Amino acid sequence: MQLKTNDSLTRSPLIILCAGIVVLAIGARLQAQPKRVPPGGRIAVVVDARLAALRAAPNPSANLLRRLGRGRLVSIRGSQRTADGLLYHRVAINRRTSGWLQNEAVVASWHANDDERLLHLIAGPDEFERVARAKIFLDTFPRSTLRPTVLLLYSQAAEEAAEQLTRSAQRQFTRNEVPENGAPLFSYFLNFNGLDRYNRQGVKLLFDEATKTFHYDGAALREIVRRYPQTREADEARKMLAKLDAIKTKQ
Repeated sequence: MQLKTNDSLTRSPLIILCAGIVVLAIGARLQAQPKRVPPGGRIAVVVDARLAALRAAPNPSANLLRRLGRGRLVSIRGSQRTADGLLYHRVAINRRTSGWLQNEAVVASWHANDDERLLHLIAGPDEFERVARAKIFLDTFPRSTLRPTVLLLYSQAAEEAAEQLTRSAQRQFTRNEVPENGAPLFSYFLNFNGLDRYNRQGVKLLFDEATKTFHYDGAALREIVRRYPQTREADEARKMLAKLDAIKTKQ
């Protein structure tokens, strides 16, 4: 069955774009969960789940207590280096559970050069991993001199994710029947479940109904231009915003 749109909304692209922002903003607020801060010690955050094995002793062969996910807050209460040179932290994740975690699995705002170390992790082909690690950086290091670089990386990954999400949503709504007299087509796209995990990372997407495509709303790009106007990143941000403005005004 051919997909049909609400004619009155089709004639008003600006209304569609504004509605998209509202829908996604509400969804992000509903899905956001406050992170629990573990008691005692100095707070750090898990950034590399590949190394985030909480162990019973400071040794990579010690019994595994649990695997920690990216973004998990831990409380560092002490440190110890192994004979092989690995640095382990004694950490608590709540009042009942503690163990040993390898240093490279976490970063902390109070630890020198951790912002630079995290910057090097914001790489790779997976858009979501780049977005998620960049979000941790932006939350953890608000005054880092590397912030404009990470804001740009976050924006670029978000726009690449929008392209991937566009293809996935188009396949789904081409394959599945959409009721002719049901909700407007744009609302199906903006409720696409592939957007959920990006919403939780602060990524807001606009929907262009004329081309049935998603685009990053550019919030981080505008922060670059506003706060770091003389940087190389600001020049690139202006170029990306100019493209976004052209999309938003296209009839």
